[in-house]
Amino acid sequence: MMKSFRPSPLLLKNIAYLAALVAAATLLYLASARHTMQWDLTQTKLNSLEPSSQEILKLLPGEVKITVYAHEQDAQQGDLRRLVREFIAIYQRYKHDITLTFVDPVLDPDAVRSAAIQHNGEMVVAYAGRSVHLTTLNEQILSSALLGLAHAKEELLMYLDGHGERKLDGSANHDLGDFGSKLKQNGYQIRSLNLTLAKDVPINASLLVLTHPQVPLMQGEVDKILRHIRAGGDLLWFIDNEPLQGLEPVADELGLRLTPGTLIDPAAQEMNAPANWALSSGYPPHPVTRNFNLITAFPFARAIAPEENNPTWQWEPLVEVAPNGWVSHLPFTPSGKLRFDRNRDIPGPFNLALAAQRNINGKEQRIIVVGGASFLANAYIGNGGNMDLGINMVNWLSNEESLITIQPRAGKDGLVTLSTHQLSFLSIGLVIVLPLLLLLVGAIQWWRRRG
Repeated sequence: MMKSFRPSPLLLKNIAYLAALVAAATLLYLASARHTMQWDLTQTKLNSLEPSSQEILKLLPGEVKITVYAHEQDAQQGDLRRLVREFIAIYQRYKHDITLTFVDPVLDPDAVRSAAIQHNGEMVVAYAGRSVHLTTLNEQILSSALLGLAHAKEELLMYLDGHGERKLDGSANHDLGDFGSKLKQNGYQIRSLNLTLAKDVPINASLLVLTHPQVPLMQGEVDKILRHIRAGGDLLWFIDNEPLQGLEPVADELGLRLTPGTLIDPAAQEMNAPANWALSSGYPPHPVTRNFNLITAFPFARAIAPEENNPTWQWEPLVEVAPNGWVSHLPFTPSGKLRFDRNRDIPGPFNLALAAQRNINGKEQRIIVVGGASFLANAYIGNGGNMDLGINMVNWLSNEESLITIQPRAGKDGLVTLSTHQLSFLSIGLVIVLPLLLLLVGAIQWWRRRG
C-alpha cells in the first residue's frame, strides 16, 4: 500500500515564498518597462539639466530636430557620435520629441553642402522653421540656442549712437557688447541708430535703447526721441549718474525725478565691494522679476523716482536698494570716511529701475528706465544675476513674457585638483596605511578566535 505524499509545512512555506518572489519580480519588470525612473547621484548632477534648461524646453511645444554632421570616429575625440548621443539623451528625458539624426560627411557630401557645414561634428538645431548651427556642445550653448529658437518674433532693437554712448556691439569695458551678444543669441536683431541722419526712429524698431551720451544731443534729435515716445514706441533708457546732455525734456516727458548725488550702500561694503555700488536681492512683484531671486550689483548707480501726481504714467518699481544707505551730497572717494549727514544727505531706500505701460494709439506701450548702465557693462555684467535681469527687461519690453527665465549657466566643473602634498598623502594612505589597517584588523580577529 502506497503512502500518500504530504508536503511538510516548511516546504509549503518555501514554495509560497518563491511564488511571491517571482510575482514581485514580474510586476517590477512590467512596471519598469512602462514607467522609467532615473536618479542622478553624481555630485555635480552631470546627468541632469539645470532648472533654467528645463524651463526653456517647456517653451518649445512641438518637435525639435537635431542633425549632427560627424564621422563615425574623430581623430581627437574618438567616438564623437556616442558622446553626442549620450548628451542629447539627457535633453530627451525632459522632452521626448527631440529627434537626433547623424549624417556622415563622407557618404553624403551633398547634404553637407546644402546645410553649409564647415566642421566635423557641427550640429544644426531646427525648430518651427528656424535653425541654428552649433560647433561646440555643452548645456549652456545648447540651452541658449533653444531659447533663441523659442523667440517667435523677429524683434529689432535699435540703440542711439553718435554721442559717445555705450555700444551694444562694443568690446570696451564700458560697452554693452556681452549683453548685446546674448540678445542676438536669444533671437533679437541689434542695430545702431544715428538720429542726425535718420528722419525718425524707424517704425519697424520694436525697441529704442538709450544709453548715456557723452556730448549733448541736438534739439532735433531730442524731438525725434520725443515723437517716438508720444507715438507709443517702447523704450529702454539707462541714465548714468552724469549730466543728461540734452535729454532733460525726455525725463520731463516721462515724469521722472533724478536724485543728484552719490548713492552709498553699506551692504556693498559688507560684501567687500565699493560703497558706491548698490546690491539688490529682493525685488517688487512684476513680470520682469517673476521668480527672480538672484543678487544684482549696480556700480555707480543713480537713484530715480517718478514725479508725484502724474496721471500720464503709472510707474512700478523693479529694483530697490540701500534700505540703510543714503545719497551723499559729497563726491565719492575710496579712502574717504563715509558718514550720513542728516541735514544734507537723503536716506534710503531708493529705486534703481522703474517700469511703466499704457495703452496709446491702439497698442500697449512699455517703458523701463534704469539708474545706470554699468551693471550691464562688459566689465560688470558677470556679477550675480545682472545679465538675467537685463535680458528679462528686454523680453518684457518686447511682449515676450514667456521667455523670462534664468539664463543658462556654464556646466559645473567636476574636476578635483590636488596639490603634490595632497597626492602624496592620498597615495601613502591607500597604498600603505589602509592595507596595514586591514592586516591589523585580521590579526585581531584571528587572535580572538584562537583564544
